[in-house]
Amino acid sequence: MKPAFLLAAALLVAPGAGALLRAVPVPPVPAPAWKLKDVDGKVVTSDQFKGKVVVIDFWATWCPPCKAEIPGYVRLQKKYAADGLVFVGVSVDEDGPPVVKKFMKEYGINYTIVMASEEMVGAFSPIEGYPTTFIIDRDGNIRDKKLGAKPTEDYEKEILAVLRPHAS
Repeated sequence: MKPAFLLAAALLVAPGAGALLRAVPVPPVPAPAWKLKDVDGKVVTSDQFKGKVVVIDFWATWCPPCKAEIPGYVRLQKKYAADGLVFVGVSVDEDGPPVVKKFMKEYGINYTIVMASEEMVGAFSPIEGYPTTFIIDRDGNIRDKKLGAKPTEDYEKEILAVLRPHAS
């Protein structure tokens, strides 16, 4: 009897075998509920964004890939806000809101920024580096997790797949 991996390899190279192999969709995972303070100390909760597509971005002002992505996020927030897209930046900066406020002004950030808590980072773990970004669908399910930076044009396609799933 051949090992299973050899049989799978044979199916991959056999003529017409492609019809036998199908991608199996992974069921969406419910996003954790959260409650954090923004840079002005105002409480922001995940419940405020029900029915929206939410991009949660764990980032820091000292993180070069984070800095590179933020201008694209600013553009996407402006472009798709009317369609129900919301970006929420979760700052992991330990120097607190004053540093983050200055950064927000410098980068023209037009979306909600909250200060991370150990509980939220733990709830979304593993967070293996920054930026780590999640796309959450209108039903509150995590549909994508990205570690590191990605060109805005590429990430926009992934967001649109959740924001406008039936668009062609």
